[in-house]
Amino acid sequence: MTIRTLSFLLAAIAAVLTPPPAAAQDMSFDAYLQLLIARARAEGVSEPTIQRMTRGLEPSQRVIELDRAQPGTPTRSGYPRLAPYIARHVDAARINGGRSAHASALGTIRAIEREYGVPGEILVAIWGHETAYGRVTGGFDLAQALATLAWEGRRRELFSAEFVDLLKVADKGFSRSQLKGSWAGAFGNPQFLPSVYLRLATDGDADGRADIFGNSADTLASIANYFRDAGWRQGQPWGVRASVPGGFDWSAVESRIVSPVCHRVHERHSQWRTVGEWRALGVQPQRPLAEDVMASLFQPDGPGTPAWLLTTNYRVILEYNCSNYYAMSVGLLADEIAR
Repeated sequence: MTIRTLSFLLAAIAAVLTPPPAAAQDMSFDAYLQLLIARARAEGVSEPTIQRMTRGLEPSQRVIELDRAQPGTPTRSGYPRLAPYIARHVDAARINGGRSAHASALGTIRAIEREYGVPGEILVAIWGHETAYGRVTGGFDLAQALATLAWEGRRRELFSAEFVDLLKVADKGFSRSQLKGSWAGAFGNPQFLPSVYLRLATDGDADGRADIFGNSADTLASIANYFRDAGWRQGQPWGVRASVPGGFDWSAVESRIVSPVCHRVHERHSQWRTVGEWRALGVQPQRPLAEDVMASLFQPDGPGTPAWLLTTNYRVILEYNCSNYYAMSVGLLADEIAR
């Protein structure tokens, strides 16, 4: 039996013997932390790492407040307009910062593009949107934040696993003081959760370590690996502006598919059709796009406002953050960086 197999077996036994309570507050934070420690130990985290990452841990009331302030499932049918959001998030500072970051890492970016097939401007746009090119990465102690969220219990399965994965990240030689990020557990330049780091973080400069905190090569390669894993199609844009004829019959192209995830995001997109089929309906892409490319039509602010034909690569951006506002701002920022 391999060490990996034994670790999984011990973890399964621990899960059976020490199931989580129905509500985390049914036990003290310290008692619940011991369950998390037992799970981390069973999954192979070293004792020194466990000790330094859990020493003095106590719940964060601020993290609990922020988590409980998150909106529930929206019920209203309307949507805020896209244009004001784009004006705030695709501004001169982000565009100029992105062009500077792209130029300063151009050699690295070209190598990453060749290996992963993802355009450098998309990678830089994600970096800029997530952390303003590394300037705003979050100051929460990740061990405290994730332990608190697991104990609170609203999304225990997610955050208990992320806490253990954080300890696995720390086991790679990252200090607790370095492992700071958002209140919800995302960290580093690309704001990866610990599980995403373990699965997709990449050593972009062959120095033996995937440092997404201060290393631009590792940051960009890791984002590229994420996008390749999510299905980015090389050679296709994320989308292009399109002209929609007056009196266009939207009911004829309305999607009737109910997405199992992020329903309110996907319900705003039309049916999938080839670019050639869209042309036959009078919808004209304003940049070259092959006739056989599948695309959906999106006109977020209503008739008479800008519209786009979105390819499957737009859906890859949504994998990073399932929000039309986010994905559109990333795509449009990338276009400006590449200009």
